[in-house]
Amino acid sequence: MQLYCGIDLHAKNSYLAIIDEQRQRIFKRNVTNDRQAILSFLAPYKPELAGIVVESTFNWYWLVDALMEEGYTVHLANPCAIQQYAGLKYIDDKHDAFWLAELLSLGILKEGYIYPKEQRPLRDLLRNGAT
Repeated sequence: MQLYCGIDLHAKNSYLAIIDEQRQRIFKRNVTNDRQAILSFLAPYKPELAGIVVESTFNWYWLVDALMEEGYTVHLANPCAIQQYAGLKYIDDKHDAFWLAELLSLGILKEGYIYPKEQRPLRDLLRNGAT
């Protein structure tokens, strides 16, 4: 059985949601933004997780890096590109996380590029318009 995880990332906590191939809800939890806490909650599902979606927010680097270092397949959701589905989306964290997992399971997730760690400082400098 394949599972799909969506993570709605915020400044202090994240909402984790896991669904199966039939989009049945398997797991949900609001977790403090702590690397070990998140990895601990995901560990029992790791063998079946086909992918994890993290919404691209200002603070995604640490979480995406942690997940990739543990061998998870990580996708970075591009919130600007997926706004066209906003009418189907609920307006709370729990539903957002499940919605991201569903988009991944259906193969219609609009993704952002996960820049390699070495390139991020230059990217951030260019994005912020610093001279």
